[in-house]
Amino acid sequence: QVQLLESGGGLVQAGGSLRLSCAASGIRFSGNAMGWYRQAPGKQREMVATLTSGGTARYADSVEDRFTITGDNTKNTVYLQMNSLKPEDTAIYYCKIFRGMTPTYTYWGQGTQVTVSS
Repeated sequence: QVQLLESGGGLVQAGGSLRLSCAASGIRFSGNAMGWYRQAPGKQREMVATLTSGGTARYADSVEDRFTITGDNTKNTVYLQMNSLKPEDTAIYYCKIFRGMTPTYTYWGQGTQVTVSS
């Protein structure tokens, strides 16, 4: 059973920092692409950051230079370091692991709440 468990969310003041973690089980971290997505109330889920198996990171314009995605193959965990948080960053953050090549698959975590107060 593939499971992704997010943690590290919480309440933080604007300008503060949080680090989200996503621990994967039942699947190897290496060889897959990983990503962090978020969904705020009344909004569609959006990509925050992705990381390919080759180590290439991509960020949404709204978080670039503030967020950093990293992976630890040994721990089978992907992280999202969030600095200079803004109230508009408030959302449920979801971890995703996926494969674009055949056989394709996508797995989602249960989400972790991030709330940034002004």
